[in-house]
Amino acid sequence: MTAGRKDTRGRVVLYTAVAALTVVLMALAVAAWRAGKVNRAAEDKADRLIAALAELGTAVPERDQVVRLFGDDGGPVCADPAGAARRAASLGVLSTGAGGPGTRPAVAGAKLVEGQLAVVTIYCPDRLSEFEEYVSGLRAAGISE
Repeated sequence: MTAGRKDTRGRVVLYTAVAALTVVLMALAVAAWRAGKVNRAAEDKADRLIAALAELGTAVPERDQVVRLFGDDGGPVCADPAGAARRAASLGVLSTGAGGPGTRPAVAGAKLVEGQLAVVTIYCPDRLSEFEEYVSGLRAAGISE
């Protein structure tokens, strides 16, 4: 009879520990979720970017999309705007769009490059000279696509 009580007590301790750990993880998840909420600076920067893109005559995304993507600090764009990973992603977008062996570089539209410059100018102006140096090596065509 004492062996059964020990076994039951061990299970109660295990279940209590698992429940406590679950509650702590849920509290951390809620805290992280609240930290990612929209703030006024993100909305102001999104409005500035939308106005800049509209002035360029490009397609303008929804405001909430811009806020979620860039936040108030530019997100991954400003982490390293001219770094290797950013260059690879940027040059991948500037290709023909074919997949696999058909992929080849293409001359990008000037508006696409100007749009990228607008993002860096608004969200991380301290990194602008670094990004302009990278962009100066690109050839751009006078098309909007």
